[in-house]
Amino acid sequence: MQDQFSAFCKLCECLEGCVVRQNIPMAQYTSFRTGGCARVLVEPQNVEALRNALAVAQECNIPFEVIGNGTNLLVSDDGVEAVVFRIGDALASIRRTGGTFFAEAGAPLSLLAKRSVEQGFMGLEWAAGIPGSIGGAVAMNAGAYGGEIATLLQSVSWMDPQTGAISETIPHDGAFSYRYSAFRAPECIVLSATFSLQPDDGSARMRMAEYTEKRREKQPLSFPSAGSTFKRPEGNFAGALIEQCGLKGMRIGGAQVSTLHAGFLINAGGATSSDVYALMCQVQKVVYENKGVLLEPEVHLLGNFALSAQKKGGGAK
Repeated sequence: MQDQFSAFCKLCECLEGCVVRQNIPMAQYTSFRTGGCARVLVEPQNVEALRNALAVAQECNIPFEVIGNGTNLLVSDDGVEAVVFRIGDALASIRRTGGTFFAEAGAPLSLLAKRSVEQGFMGLEWAAGIPGSIGGAVAMNAGAYGGEIATLLQSVSWMDPQTGAISETIPHDGAFSYRYSAFRAPECIVLSATFSLQPDDGSARMRMAEYTEKRREKQPLSFPSAGSTFKRPEGNFAGALIEQCGLKGMRIGGAQVSTLHAGFLINAGGATSSDVYALMCQVQKVVYENKGVLLEPEVHLLGNFALSAQKKGGGAK
C-alpha cells in the first residue's frame, strides 16, 4: 500500500489544480479538533482536478474518502489509510439569479443563508448558525428549527467518482429523508446545488436573529463539537433522553456530555477521538438500558475505531 500511495502522489504532481500533501493531521480539519493523520490529503482547486485525481486513485487501486468542512466528522486517532479529498474554499462560489441561489459544494451553508437574507429572500434563516458546507448539507439533508435542505433544493450537480461523469438531478420523492439523501459519498460527490427561495416578507431577519440567539443560549458553542451527536429518535429528542438518564456532564477522558445541552458531546479539553467514541458508545448503552431507545449517531465515523479501542484497552463496554 505504501508504494501505491507514493505512486498516487507522483502521478498527481503532473496534474494541474491539485494541492496534494501527505500525513496531514485531521484534527486541523474537523470541528471536534481530534483525529490522526490522513495518509494523503488532496484539495482540488476545480472540478476537473477532482475528476483527474479520482481517476488516479482508481488507477493506483487505493481507497478514498470525501470530506467538506469536517463539522459532522469524527476521525480515528489512528488516522485514515486512504486518500482524503477535501472540497473546500477553492470550490465555494455563490451567485444569485432572481430567487435562485447557486452554491458550490465547498461554500459554507451559513454564508449562503446570511447572504440570501441580506439580498431580500427567505427560507434559509434556520441555517445561519450551521457550520457545515453546502456539499455536506445536501448529502445529509441538514435541517434545524423545522426547516431542511430538501424543501428548498431546485437541483443538485454531482459526480460519479467511478466514471467521472457529472449529472444534474432535480430532487424527487425518495431522494431525501431525515438526515439522509441519495447524494452521499462515496457513491456521489456533490459539486453544487441550486436553491429556490421566496422574497422576504419582512420577517426573515427577525427569525434569523431569533435562531442565532437560541443557539447561543442552548448550545455549547465555545467548545469543539460536531453539533448534535445523535439523530432525533422518532417521537422524542436525543438530548432529552440523555438528560433523563442523568448523563449530563459525564466524561471519558477529555470528552464530555455537555452540561448545557445533553445532545452535544464536546471536546472539553485534550480529548482524543477514542474518548469521544467511547463516550458515544456509553451514552447509547445507558439510554438503551434505561429507555429502550437505541440512539443512532448523526456524526460520521472515519477510520478504524475498533482498532483504536483495542489499543486503548478495549474502549467503552
